[in-house]
Order: sequence, then C-alpha cells, then structure tokens
Amino acid sequence: MGQVTNRTKLKLAVLISGGGSNLQAIMDACNAPGYPAEVVLVFSNQLDAGGLDRARKAGIRAEAIAHKGYPGGREAYDTAVSTLIEQSGADLVVLAGYLRLVSESFVTRWQDRLINIHPSLLPSFKGLHVHQKALDAGVKFAGCTVHYVVPEVDSGPIIAQAVVPVLPGDDAGKLAQRILKQEHKIYPQVIRWIAEGRVSVDANAIVTVTDAKPAEISAINPVLDPG
Repeated sequence: MGQVTNRTKLKLAVLISGGGSNLQAIMDACNAPGYPAEVVLVFSNQLDAGGLDRARKAGIRAEAIAHKGYPGGREAYDTAVSTLIEQSGADLVVLAGYLRLVSESFVTRWQDRLINIHPSLLPSFKGLHVHQKALDAGVKFAGCTVHYVVPEVDSGPIIAQAVVPVLPGDDAGKLAQRILKQEHKIYPQVIRWIAEGRVSVDANAIVTVTDAKPAEISAINPVLDPG
C-alpha cells in the first residue's frame, strides 16, 4: 500500500464539499517549482461548492453531481464519481472536506490510492463535531490526521499527524481554525511523500515514510506555535 509510481507528476483528483481551503493549499503547492503532483480534477457533491470556482479560475477541470435524489442510491452515485475520476487519469484520490461517506465499493476501487484528512488526532474523535468532542474531553493537544481510507470510517493507516495546543478560552471555532492552518501544511507534504514513492505500509497497517527529514516534520508539526 502507498507506493504510487509515476513517470512525471502524480495526478490528483480532489473531492470537496465546500469552500476548498485545503484544495487551495494543494493547488498552491502544485504551482511551486519542483512539486511532484498536479490536480487534474476537482469534484464536489454540492453543485454550489466554492472550491469548484477555485478550480475553474485555476484552469482545472471541475465537476459536480448532486447526491440528493441520485437514481440508484449511494453505489450508483459512487460509480458515477469513479467514472469521472478514471476519465481524468488521476493516480490518487484526495478527500479534502468531502462531507459524504463513500461506499465500500468506492474504497475497494481506489484501494491504496485514496487518502483523507480528518481534524483530530486519530484514533481519537472519529466522525463529526470533533473539535467540541476534544474540548469536552479536556484534552491538552488536538490536531489533524492524514490517513489512507478503508471501509471503516476514520480507521485507515495513519500517514502523518500535526499537533496543536488547546488553549484557555478556546471554543470549537477557535480550535478548528488553529487546526485548519496545520491541515494546509500537512496535506501537501503527505502528497509529496506519496508522489515521491516514500510512503509504505506494513502488514500491521503501520506507515513508514522513507527519509523523512526533520525540517519536513517540524514544518507540519509546530507544537509550540499556538497559531
């Protein structure tokens, strides 16, 4: 798992449901000299998702299919999404604020080539409303996790995490914004690692990043910076 080889740049299909701030961070990284990936498709289950406009302004193919009332249900919907991804030639599917559970058949179709970012330090606080869950639990640190997607929600092999402090006076909104800043750093870095063939997963679903440099780790994990 995790070894994605490419001749030129790794081709990304980014799936979103909203404004696409993580999408923007990924597109910005792709525009940097020497970055080994490019976005070839942005897809949303929401016809009015702001991230679609971001993609179109950048000259990237943007497609949307409303999931509500889609004939045939979730499986048929995900088949249509897979068809679009296949047509784009994408090597890696990147869930970036895609607020819809994907079917098991979709996960199987893109196995080892499907990643997600979750705004907690998994395996803690899976699912929704994670920032309030963290505050209610009284944790002193929170953060975000990039992981491979498996059929069980928020349970796939963890590729990387970034940690932020929980500060006095935090509410869910303040904590979410602090974590989001780290999401914008960690996701492009993980995509780079995958594009460079540096990510592997062992039989126990433990991820190793080959030659992870201290500067790469510290850039996405500034625990001492409250942000």
